Amino acid sequence: MSLKYTAIRAMFEALWLSRLPGLLRTLSASRGVIFTLHRVLPGEPAAFSPNAILQVRPDFLDYVIERIRELDIDIVSLDEAIERLKATEKGRSFVVLTFDDGYKDNLQYGLPILRRHEAPFTLYVPTALVDGTGEIWWQAIEDIITRQEAIALSDGGETDYIDTRTTAEKQQAYDTLYWRMRKMPEAERVELMRSFARNYGYDLAQQCRDLIMDWQELHQLADDPLCTIGAHTVHHYELAKLDADQARSEMQQSAEVLLAQFGKRPAHISYPIGGPASAGQREFDLARELGFVSGVTTRPGGLYAHHAQTLHALPRISLNGYFQNRRYVDVFATGVVFSTMGRITG
Repeated sequence: MSLKYTAIRAMFEALWLSRLPGLLRTLSASRGVIFTLHRVLPGEPAAFSPNAILQVRPDFLDYVIERIRELDIDIVSLDEAIERLKATEKGRSFVVLTFDDGYKDNLQYGLPILRRHEAPFTLYVPTALVDGTGEIWWQAIEDIITRQEAIALSDGGETDYIDTRTTAEKQQAYDTLYWRMRKMPEAERVELMRSFARNYGYDLAQQCRDLIMDWQELHQLADDPLCTIGAHTVHHYELAKLDADQARSEMQQSAEVLLAQFGKRPAHISYPIGGPASAGQREFDLARELGFVSGVTTRPGGLYAHHAQTLHALPRISLNGYFQNRRYVDVFATGVVFSTMGRITG
């Protein structure tokens, strides 16, 4: 675990031991929080699993829902949360559960838990991934490095060979390639990822079909009254790296595809990756112009009354796979903690 996450864990421990989260929730003006989730998977990840940050165990999700309600916090739909933000009085605290990307495990492991607890949730859907034509490139890098003892990276006509025998070497190689791709224009990143996959016999299309629900499976989720379907663009590109017309098209086309599939245009959108480098004011303005009621980021923070005026730039709190400790749930539910973190790290 990196020094960053070690420091965060130490902070969580200190907050839990101090019993401050309960007092902060009572005194803070924060009205609620939106949780970000991606995958729901049983078992423990392997030693080299850089994307384990995106997955929680079913038993942890189950406990989160139970504990939130024990704290006398409501679990509400995104539409209900927006109405509460617009209210003149603070009212009861709330949590919104959101899932990004449409992984099959959401249906297999997540939905039974959500149904048992009658917990509403929002699922943000990148339509090309459901079509089976998208690329879960961040997982593909992990999968390739996992099975290699060395990888070759080409740049500017030169090729570097990187050892990936040990877990530490694999992590270093992953970080190097991941951040190289994150800094590239999307078209160049797609080209590099496809070339890298070809070189190591990795089938990106099959991976997408294996990990992401198809439309028939997605309908099983969408048909549940607990579920709100939201847009998550077409290709899961970082919108800030696209020109304005491309960004608009990614957002608009995803809404049109979901309308055609489900007979209802999605009212809400999640910006892929969602940090400051991935989505900013231009994207927030586009979402509003395209008629979305809200847009969620991955910038950490609680929800306050003023967010009723900035519904297209809502913060979320990640239910991080590295912090699946039951005593941390009280901290996760305390919006002011993450609003403070966001100001410090932003």
